[in-house]
Amino acid sequence: MASFPNPERLDCRIACALLLAAGAPAPAAAQDTHAIVGATLVDGTGAPPVADAVIVVEGGRIVCVGARTACAIPPGARRIAGGGRWVMPGLIDAHVHFSQTGWFDGRPDAGNFRDRYPYPKVVATLQAEPRRFFAAYLCSGVTSVFDVGGYPWTWELRRRYADDPRAPRIAAAGPLLSTVAFWLNLPGQSQFVHMSSDSVVRETVRSHAAFGSDAVKVWYIMPPQPPDTARMQELLRAAGDEARKQGIPLIVHATGLWEAKDAIRAGARVLVHSVFDTAVDEEFVSLAREQQVIYTTTITVLEGYYNAALGREAVWPYPLACADSASRAFAAMDLAGEQAVAWGRKPGARNESARQDTVALRNVKRLADAGVAIAVGTDAGNPGTFHGPSIYRELALLQDAGLTPMQIIVAATRTAADAMGRLKQVGTIQAGKAADLLVLDADPTADVRNVRRIRMVMKGGVVWRGR
Repeated sequence: MASFPNPERLDCRIACALLLAAGAPAPAAAQDTHAIVGATLVDGTGAPPVADAVIVVEGGRIVCVGARTACAIPPGARRIAGGGRWVMPGLIDAHVHFSQTGWFDGRPDAGNFRDRYPYPKVVATLQAEPRRFFAAYLCSGVTSVFDVGGYPWTWELRRRYADDPRAPRIAAAGPLLSTVAFWLNLPGQSQFVHMSSDSVVRETVRSHAAFGSDAVKVWYIMPPQPPDTARMQELLRAAGDEARKQGIPLIVHATGLWEAKDAIRAGARVLVHSVFDTAVDEEFVSLAREQQVIYTTTITVLEGYYNAALGREAVWPYPLACADSASRAFAAMDLAGEQAVAWGRKPGARNESARQDTVALRNVKRLADAGVAIAVGTDAGNPGTFHGPSIYRELALLQDAGLTPMQIIVAATRTAADAMGRLKQVGTIQAGKAADLLVLDADPTADVRNVRRIRMVMKGGVVWRGR
């Protein structure tokens, strides 16, 4: 098993070779020709819908799209009747974690159940059985995901399942650089690398580049003691400088306004969370717009922790039918007497989550109105934020915040693809792009909740046929 190189031993050429060799051959790309005829097209660019459209798919790619008169249907194409339905790009979740399960067994720092679910075993199972979550994503209409931090084996998922029609497309950022010495690692492999010195930061970024990582992420967390903010800024800027030199995007976890501003100044391309602590100000809006930062939402994750702590007492804010069986079992657990999650039952705990969510919703509305690029992400894998269907809650929250359904569709397709570095391949329904799309029974531009009304999921030109 390949592991992320120790910061003290940073020559990763052998580890890189092992990791790249570990991937299994993927199925060949789809060769069938399909023609979706008569649906209303919502192409993900923000353009007005096109009624009575035709989409021709050959070899897994879109070869023609437009009004019925614009595309000739090839002889022998499999026609899919779209009359009375809507077609849009597959959803993209721009913030997930395959190193986490969606419950406390994958985050024992939040709820310690390690006596029943030993953490090394949990991670080993996640590594061995990543398909556990694939059907949940496709069932929910999610055809691409961005894993923004985890164990080194998450890099391997990209290659292993690149052309597998039964898996979402995956981008991965690998192990996180962290401003705090976080303990949630395993012997021989780390998902958190402490930013203990300038040299460790720079060499870790170089290692990410050698692994072909899709980004390098900084977990910009304030320590419990009064932080040395000047030193933290120096280390963040070292990460940004080295990322520029290596040609790799810098993405930053920054949930506070001060940290988010600092991240943009250090060169962050993507802020992987909303600002939750206070209202964004004009300085932040200007920074984000001028630097063309992508702002990822992740609003549902906070309430997820509290729902997970309540277990079967929770009123789940999204349907669980598409979730994997283990996640559904965890959601049904009776946790009333569990001290490990007692924090989630304290008076005011839910109110604090709701307060932060309200701040985040107001912030995303202000930023969207100001023209800042918004991407949809859930932080799936955290307790109570299940892989796949949690995106429905995120979309609904954004609509409640005042974003239009079309703004949200673009955020969950085109901009999310841009955030994960895949806009040339996916995110919109345009000729030359991969045929990742949804056929819906109701109009998503009238109410974004209609994305739940999925008639068909196509990924890479292959119609997904369930679990």
